Amino acid sequence: MIVILRSSATPEEQRPTLDALAALPGIEARVHTVRGALKTLTEVYLIGNTKALSAEDIALLPGVDRVVRVSEEYRILGRHSDQQRVTGFEYNGVEFSQDNLHVFAGLCAVDTPEHVREMVEALARHGQTCTRMGAYKPRTNPYSFQGHGKGCLPWVFEIAGKNGIKVIAMEITHENHIEEIAECLEKTGNPTGVMLRIGTRNTQNFELLKAVGRQSRFPVLFKRGFGITLNESLNAAEYLASEGNSSVVFCLRGMKTNMGDPHRNMVDFAHVPVVRRLTRMPVCVDPSHSVGSRERSPEGISDAMHVTAQGVVAGANMVLIDFHPAPRTALVDGPQALLMSELGWFLDDVALARECYEKRRDRAAKA
Repeated sequence: MIVILRSSATPEEQRPTLDALAALPGIEARVHTVRGALKTLTEVYLIGNTKALSAEDIALLPGVDRVVRVSEEYRILGRHSDQQRVTGFEYNGVEFSQDNLHVFAGLCAVDTPEHVREMVEALARHGQTCTRMGAYKPRTNPYSFQGHGKGCLPWVFEIAGKNGIKVIAMEITHENHIEEIAECLEKTGNPTGVMLRIGTRNTQNFELLKAVGRQSRFPVLFKRGFGITLNESLNAAEYLASEGNSSVVFCLRGMKTNMGDPHRNMVDFAHVPVVRRLTRMPVCVDPSHSVGSRERSPEGISDAMHVTAQGVVAGANMVLIDFHPAPRTALVDGPQALLMSELGWFLDDVALARECYEKRRDRAAKA
């Protein structure tokens, strides 16, 4: 059961209600602050046998806006048939919700300052304020390049900040990386912001998820596990929220199966509307790791652009895409990185797909 307090209620007005909920026998009351783009709400999650509780009686407590009975496994991130719940968050001046769209184009793995600079300068020319940059890279082969780690963070953050980048999506593989990123941002004067990314290999690394969930400074981009069901991945994302951090974007990145050949993974972007329906999380698509190449169809459009459009037309709120100034020398995933000369074309194509989605959405509203 979720008890949502009125946004206008003062801490003094909330206190009697919080005390009453905390005193319920056999019930654990967890208080979460949900920061949306327009307002901040206090939600109290009642854990335990709540079937015997009267939602009507709880709704009469001081400062209560409404009570939502939980019907799905993902208690915090789920919608639970309540369309009024906040569907996103604001971070470093950027709004993430199920109502908008952001493109995170950039380097899968940071290699040189020159390549980082060329990438973010190109993004700035196109009016983009978000990017992806990989400092920590988990690899299948233990002898492959693992990323420059914390050593590259100072110049990545400074170059990004000088070019107006507000949010960098950056994968972490260990809880120590959270502190490394936070310390470097402080030392460099917080020139930009970071969205922590949980990669597909760590989807069910529950101790890492708990550690990331316990911190509230950084939002999280959570990738679906490549070999587990959607429900299992959504429940894994719930670990983040259960520890206190509900600023989560859910990313679809393809599923590992030979049924998707010749693509790197089986593209799963048909699940975009499913995740939007089941949860309050903004939904991201990762065409680079789904397709895994720069191959083009007969009309000259790359497979990566085709599947990006499919995800955006279905309502995706974020696109995570690999670009590189020199793909042949890229240290990670060069064959799938799009060319810098294609950036403007790619962004135009995303805008066309988004326009199509908005027209379909408006038409559905008239049905």
